[in-house]
Amino acid sequence: VQACQNCKTQFTIEPEDFDFYKKIDVPPPTFCPICRMQRRFSWRNERTLHRNTCAKTGKTIISGFAPDSGYLVYNRDFWWSDDWDPLEYGAEYDFSKPFFVQFQDLMKRTPQPAVFNARTTNCEYGNHVGELKNGYLVAASWGGENLAYVSRSNFCKDCQDTFGIFNCELCYELISSVKCYRTHFSQNCEACTDSMFLFDCKGCSNCIGCINLRNKSYYIFNTAYSKEEYAEKIKELQLHTAHGLEKMQRRFEELKEKQPHRYAIFTNCQNVTGDSVYGASNCKWCFDIEGAKDCKYLINGAKMEGVYDGYGVGIVSGLIYEAIDTGDQGERMCFDGIVWSSTNVYYSYNCMNSENLFGCVGLRKKQNCILNKQYSKEEFEKLREKIIMHMQEVPYGGAKGRIYKYGEFFPAEISPFGYNETVAQEYFPLTEKEANEKGFSWRNSEARKYAITIKPEELAETITDIPDSIIDEVIGCAHKGTCNDGCPTAFRIVPQELRFYRQLHIPLPRLCPNCRHYARLAKRNPPRLWNRKCQCVLKNHRHGEDNCHEEFETTYSPERKEVVYCEACYQNEVA
Repeated sequence: VQACQNCKTQFTIEPEDFDFYKKIDVPPPTFCPICRMQRRFSWRNERTLHRNTCAKTGKTIISGFAPDSGYLVYNRDFWWSDDWDPLEYGAEYDFSKPFFVQFQDLMKRTPQPAVFNARTTNCEYGNHVGELKNGYLVAASWGGENLAYVSRSNFCKDCQDTFGIFNCELCYELISSVKCYRTHFSQNCEACTDSMFLFDCKGCSNCIGCINLRNKSYYIFNTAYSKEEYAEKIKELQLHTAHGLEKMQRRFEELKEKQPHRYAIFTNCQNVTGDSVYGASNCKWCFDIEGAKDCKYLINGAKMEGVYDGYGVGIVSGLIYEAIDTGDQGERMCFDGIVWSSTNVYYSYNCMNSENLFGCVGLRKKQNCILNKQYSKEEFEKLREKIIMHMQEVPYGGAKGRIYKYGEFFPAEISPFGYNETVAQEYFPLTEKEANEKGFSWRNSEARKYAITIKPEELAETITDIPDSIIDEVIGCAHKGTCNDGCPTAFRIVPQELRFYRQLHIPLPRLCPNCRHYARLAKRNPPRLWNRKCQCVLKNHRHGEDNCHEEFETTYSPERKEVVYCEACYQNEVA
């Protein structure tokens, strides 16, 4: 048991954790898992984009780095070209300065790509994405095509306004679901088709407003109908209208409150804690993970073994620790941001296809480098050991008395991004005052004054009544900037988006994309766990006349009003 040097709470380091740290040759952490998560998140800007200037061409570009960030930015394609050499920005290690001071200097003088995406086509507005085609405002996603306003989507096609989905197609407003087709306004679903407003359903088709169903068809509000009756009910519900959708959403939320909730979503898992985990074993505190073994404290990743403390990691990788957007067939990548297909890379940022790096930025196909300076393998290994000792003896003094020695991730205060630009703000929201008090940076955006040409209440009820000219309009967001989600107050409909709504007969949204994103995020439980007891009191379950006493770790906090069941009671009830 150890006290977190940041929040002062006690946290436990298990024996298997020490084995892992020994394997990758790092000391145990001094920050608790939650503070480590918040610190990593403050380095991950997924959705905040700016108009910046390419330092090479002088042209205006879309970038995740703000113009006043102090960072040099190249347009993505030039950054990936061989027309410049990151080694030109290298420097000798200075033992009179802390490592993180020197690393930040290297970060600022080495050009960064405007956005972090690779092997993509027509994804100018995509950030932290790979292997995508035709993506518009897509973030933290891998594999797929024809996506818009999507976050944390893997291997999906023709989807829009989704969050945390895998292998889905033609879906809209879908959250934390896998292998769904034409499924909309739903959450925690698997292998559902032609359905709307589902929660924790599996193998369902032609169902609407249902919770906890398995392998059912033609159900509405958990009531069975014939195929003909179902068709008539659909007409009555008028789900092709904005008013009909709004009314259905209210009824659906009321029904959800009355149904038992599964303590966690696990599929083909053994010895796992967390939520939304598929095909995993021996994984703790893992969320939105597919295909993992012997992992801990992860969010958003797939296909990995032996990975701790990561966000957006994996893809046939292992031995990763304290990393964001890192993996893609590599191993021993620790304290990294955006490092792919590499081996033995520590404390580096935006490096690809490399081996034996320490404290490097922007390198590709390089070996044995420290602070972007090339060494022989023998020189590299000797200097690396000296730097590690120096990091222990001359640590970086961060804000609020935080001490950063070897074994800690990059300090939040040297992140290129303002706290409110990053996913830290999504999971650990702070006001500007709170962020400053905690030692985080903050970036205030310029006031936006849009000339709204059509109000949300003036939009037609159905998509069939929307003219082609809607793409020329500036639509006011229904929140009018009064929410706490950074509402820009107005938005446009792009042609790709309009075609999608027409194909699926969905009315135009009344909220801007940013407010829609935060609305989806609010429906998900946080990536945290609480110890709770099953709330089942039904006498026909395995616990007989007594209430169930099964205990578990769940993302439902104790003050939540949902009734939460253990797996056995949930399966008995659903079956």
